[in-house]
Amino acid sequence: MQTTEQKKEFGAAVKSERIRLGLSQETLAERADLHRTYITDVERGVRNLSLETIYKIADALGVSVRSLFKHSNGEGPLLANVVDVLLVEDDPHDAELVIAAFHHACVTNRVKVVRDGAAALDFLFRRRQFARRSPDSNPQLVLLDLNLPKLNGLEVLRQIKADERTRHLQVVVITASQKDEHMREAMELGAAAYLVKPVNFDNFSKITPQLSLHWALVDPAGSA
Repeated sequence: MQTTEQKKEFGAAVKSERIRLGLSQETLAERADLHRTYITDVERGVRNLSLETIYKIADALGVSVRSLFKHSNGEGPLLANVVDVLLVEDDPHDAELVIAAFHHACVTNRVKVVRDGAAALDFLFRRRQFARRSPDSNPQLVLLDLNLPKLNGLEVLRQIKADERTRHLQVVVITASQKDEHMREAMELGAAAYLVKPVNFDNFSKITPQLSLHWALVDPAGSA
């Protein structure tokens, strides 16, 4: 979930820009194809926002997404932390689709791809080839395929959530089907959400209200 502070800061930015443009909440809602009460809740900071909704509001205001998150120091809550996304996916084509979804969403964080469950744990716990990785560089989002070689996704998730160093990480599991028998177990183990293949912008954007967005770096050129 987005934090209260993040939602309030975004809401304040939307309200400020709306007033600057001389727009009523009704007009902004109409431009963004949203209900007026939704805009009211956004400005009050009580709404969780999807990427799709953020883009709608930015477009309705005629501004870039990045500008809605700027503070006096030039950065905002979505831009404050440059962090990696760990993508655990053994199929190169599926990995490319996930990265394409990020690009479509104008998210420009570095995505680290590993091909099996054992490598995922080595990366997170700084073992073997990742032993020299900084302990402060853990990703805040792990996209985890459930069907992996060497160590399956459920076991990777179980170990992530069992260790105090990593249990706070948001893990989104990737499954081939909503009927995957392991998906329910993954949610019970602590997965934040799930994505059904093929991953694209539409299904990625639908899960963002369930996630903290402070890891996302938005490209102003792509979102203008």
